[in-house]
Amino acid sequence: MVASTVTLAQAVELAAAAYQHGDWPEAERLCRLMLEAHPHYFDALYLLGIIAAQTGRTAEAAALLMQAVALDAAHADARNNLGVVLRALRRYPEALDSYERAIALEPAVAEPYANRGNALQDLKRYDAALTSQKRALALAPAYAEAWINRGNVLRDLRRLDDALASYERALALAPQHAGAHSNCGVVLTELKRYPEALASCECAIALAPDGADVYGHRGNVLREMRRYDAALASCGRALALDREFAEVHSAHGNALRDLRRDDEARVSFERSIALAPDHADAYVNCGNVLLDLRRQLEALERLQRALQIRPDYDYLYGAWLHTKQGICDWRGIESDLLHLTAQIGRGVKAANPFAVVTAIDSPGLQRTAADILAQDRYPPDDALPALLRYPRRAKISIGYYSADFHDHATSYLMAGLFEAHDRSRFEIIGFSFGAETQGPMRQRLSAAIDEFMDVRALSDQEVAKLSRERAIDIAVDLKGYTQHGRPGIFAERAAPIQVNYLGYPGTMAAPYMDYLIADPVLIPEESRWHYAEKIVYLPHSYQVNDSQRVIAEVAFRREQLGLPPTGFVYCCFNNDYKIAPAVFDSWMRILDSVEGSVLWLLEDNAGAAFNLRREAELRGIAGGRLVFAGRMTQAEHLARHRLADLFLDTLPCNAHTTASDALWAGLPVLTCVGQSFAARVAASLLNAISLPELIVSTAQQYVARAIELATHPRRLQDIRTKLAANRLTAPLFDTRLYAQHIEAAYAQIYERYHAGLPPDHIHVAA
Repeated sequence: MVASTVTLAQAVELAAAAYQHGDWPEAERLCRLMLEAHPHYFDALYLLGIIAAQTGRTAEAAALLMQAVALDAAHADARNNLGVVLRALRRYPEALDSYERAIALEPAVAEPYANRGNALQDLKRYDAALTSQKRALALAPAYAEAWINRGNVLRDLRRLDDALASYERALALAPQHAGAHSNCGVVLTELKRYPEALASCECAIALAPDGADVYGHRGNVLREMRRYDAALASCGRALALDREFAEVHSAHGNALRDLRRDDEARVSFERSIALAPDHADAYVNCGNVLLDLRRQLEALERLQRALQIRPDYDYLYGAWLHTKQGICDWRGIESDLLHLTAQIGRGVKAANPFAVVTAIDSPGLQRTAADILAQDRYPPDDALPALLRYPRRAKISIGYYSADFHDHATSYLMAGLFEAHDRSRFEIIGFSFGAETQGPMRQRLSAAIDEFMDVRALSDQEVAKLSRERAIDIAVDLKGYTQHGRPGIFAERAAPIQVNYLGYPGTMAAPYMDYLIADPVLIPEESRWHYAEKIVYLPHSYQVNDSQRVIAEVAFRREQLGLPPTGFVYCCFNNDYKIAPAVFDSWMRILDSVEGSVLWLLEDNAGAAFNLRREAELRGIAGGRLVFAGRMTQAEHLARHRLADLFLDTLPCNAHTTASDALWAGLPVLTCVGQSFAARVAASLLNAISLPELIVSTAQQYVARAIELATHPRRLQDIRTKLAANRLTAPLFDTRLYAQHIEAAYAQIYERYHAGLPPDHIHVAA
């Protein structure tokens, strides 16, 4: 007990003095002694609550401060501090009530207004939060913390420039405030001002070298600058300071994934999830790396959990649905697609446009999805100076930008074009931001391109700046909104003329993309209002092909590849996500009508194979009539097409490169044409090889034609004979003719630019 010669008032003074001198254990000891003698002594409860809060015992602090305000309901500071600990416990409505009571007691004090603003921000009442911070600043204009709080609200309202100005005002008042420097770094990152963001992080670290969060954020900035090793080191430093920091484990995983250390990245994401089971970002990141590891079922579970935690997570619904389609899990698919359609129609950031292109045959909806992404993630960026008009030169400089300059479908199609380009008229520059490989395709491409630049380590702005220094006349984006695409390069204006070509089958809906290369089948004139770019109409097919693609000499036998010794072989080697339930229904009707027939599919993942066989059984077709093909080298894959009789295309996303594979190998392709770009590709290819009889427009016609060709061998043989004759004479596989046409397109859009004319639709003559 406190000595009898010491009054309670003196004991409180002793405890307060110990607290002020940093001797918190002594202050706490004295408070507890006072409470033994006087359990309802306000001053002791209040000071003990403050000490508990500052030593991390938040729940205990809340209990003590509640007892204190029960004893003195008119104590404004106690009300304010109770709000602080309740907010730390995420009891936001109670915290807000406590701040309101403090304000009612002392309406001229700034701090409760600032704290109330924080609680309102937690409750996503952003306008009210901003009003509360403004009131705090009206009472105390030099209140640096309130300027920081105001900046935080403005950041949530996406008023990033205003948020930055607020943080800078705080720094003018408190230049040594590490948190203000850190917050500047966060908003500068969102403004894509990465060097300045990094400088802010370094200032924060210099002022508070033990702050794990700022090392974590510095890691994020370094990732954006593509300094992946440095990012990994910064996250490692953060974790050395705080091994339990869930968000930094997730950031650490992202840096590992950037370095293609996917198994280690997965471990980091799982650690983040274990530490913070309600951390949606970690589930999303984990799902993405599991997809990279081809562990689709586990990826789907992680993405679904993230959706449960945050149903409004940007672009997650589409990623989840695309993953679900990738394993052919069609349970609830109709309602899923209706929900996705409704979300996009309302302008919600529900899906990456590629997920929409592959799932819904609506060019209007696809454009809306692209509009949403372009405005949100890739708006025009004026950080670089406006481009001055380049002088006319003897050679037009064409830059091709891709992550796929290796053994990839795009390169299989493009390699011959790079070799066929007329070097007397064109200079060809490759900008590669994909994985570095040294395989035969990479070597072939490097030899075919005049200058090959590895720009993986450069930021979007740096790539655009390099393109300008290299005076690229026409920048051709071969990726668009597909995996590993970098639209941000084009948002910075890499060249005066920018073209969307080949990789992404749709509009990018970005004002800085001037042209989209297509053909009259892909985009009929009455449909082109769905596409933001001006259309370059090539005369045959938009899709280039390489007439030098090698087909292996190996003569596979049916039994080698799991096919029955007899019977008609339908095949489809498209990705599993392209197999829609309606198409599968048609396939099962076809198998049911053609006795002894089988359907030969590419086995992309075990989950899809299991689900497809189950779906076949549900439709009365034995699962064994679905035969799955493993992966092979490209030349062997082309050779095995010879064992198939007819390729069955998919809708709403057609076979693209896979249709060219089949036709090059001599295998007829049956397609049903749709409305959007992705749903008309196979029709474009078939027209370019003069096989319009393989194009139908309804599911009924599709089923009937597939059955007809299986049950009337002479008709199918006539088509195969025609295909064999056209294969080396029709435009589809004439690489040099294609090169002449696309070069004519480049020349026309170049001439329009130098004539001072805006982009317009272009028709290249046959």
